[in-house]
Amino acid sequence: MTSKIKVNILADGGDNSIITSDGAGSFTASSSLASSVQSVGGINNTPSFFAFKNDSNQTFTQDVWSKITFNNEVYDTDGTYASSTFTPGVAGKYFLGASVRMVDNSSQSTNVISIYKNGAETASFIMIAANSSNRNIGASIDVILESDADDYFEVYMNSDDSSPTVRSSSIAESYFYGYKLIGA
Repeated sequence: MTSKIKVNILADGGDNSIITSDGAGSFTASSSLASSVQSVGGINNTPSFFAFKNDSNQTFTQDVWSKITFNNEVYDTDGTYASSTFTPGVAGKYFLGASVRMVDNSSQSTNVISIYKNGAETASFIMIAANSSNRNIGASIDVILESDADDYFEVYMNSDDSSPTVRSSSIAESYFYGYKLIGA
């Protein structure tokens, strides 16, 4: 046995329409409901972006913090990602992540991947690679950070390897992504 409730108007106790249906499967939210949803940031995890490195390998200086470039923008919902920098444009909490694939030339190295906020290190992950040289290694980080509309985020690396190199590829081996959290 199944039950159905059929309505074309959902109203509150004051008989104010909240949602109406046209009878053909489409509904319309009242302006007060729509503005309430909008005031909490909508129902989409936006702004959001994803970019990866496919221009060329990036070699940086040993023991120096270097900004990693991610040139291939796969998507950017609100035009908030440019030149390997994410500037949300909307205050809130954001889930940010990055991963890099490196060619490591030392028999042992310490590699640090960090997410910078407004030019300062905010979150980092340290990876120690040992036992062989000239190999591919990876390092990843993800974090939830609070942001004002004008804050900006970037990915930096530091390595004690003699010639640290972040790989570039036609697939997403080294990438940077993020999105706004809903309801946080």
